[in-house]
Amino acid sequence: MAEELDEMTVIEHIKELRKRIIYILIVFVACLIVGLFFANPIYKYLIHAEPAQGFVLHAFSFWDGIGMYMKISMIFSLVVTLPFTIFQLWLFVSPGLRPVERRAALRFVPYVFLLFLLGVAFSYYIVFPMALSFTTSITKSMGLEETYGMAQYFNFMFNIVLPLALLFELPLIVMFLTKIRILNPIRLRKMRRFAYFVLVFVAVVITPPDFISDFLVSIPLLLLFEFSIFLSSVVYRKQLAADSEFEASYTQAAEE
Repeated sequence: MAEELDEMTVIEHIKELRKRIIYILIVFVACLIVGLFFANPIYKYLIHAEPAQGFVLHAFSFWDGIGMYMKISMIFSLVVTLPFTIFQLWLFVSPGLRPVERRAALRFVPYVFLLFLLGVAFSYYIVFPMALSFTTSITKSMGLEETYGMAQYFNFMFNIVLPLALLFELPLIVMFLTKIRILNPIRLRKMRRFAYFVLVFVAVVITPPDFISDFLVSIPLLLLFEFSIFLSSVVYRKQLAADSEFEASYTQAAEE
């Protein structure tokens, strides 16, 4: 009987997860259609913005134009859908969380979108121009004629901007895991060397194959990790203070 109840519970969880995924897909497709209307102004802004000035982009296939519009609309849809996706994920996992964990998770949801936008701004306006300047200077120093395809330019940009923007969620994740007492600053400091290795490895994988791009992405990631330790310390100190206050009140009540 217990096995049947567990099986029903698993089936209910699967149905609930399927329902949340369907909701996310519906909103994603709707935002994708809306993104097609915004693809042209976004494209014009990107090619006239500071990093792209001075470049003449070419289409090397008949599908480059429509393919780029579709890619821009997909990224637009991903960004707009992100808060809804996080909220649906919270609705799925919240029944299994304790009240303190549920309040902590819900409090962090709005900051997911803000940190993502901050990561996009940092990677697009700071990291991407540096990487672009370095790679083009190498091309010029080799005496090569510069002929850039629009697909190659935007793929180069997206491969830097999007992964780095997602990694900007690291401090928020660390704060949440500290809040629910899975992580603490002591544990994070002990795993610093391993974390550094993983973050540098990620930076090498997501960036173009040159040392400067790897360096420009690695340094912000390492700083994000150190900032995450700082935020974890703030949360951890508050937890220790709350625990001490609770123990003092409990001891006082026991003595009375």
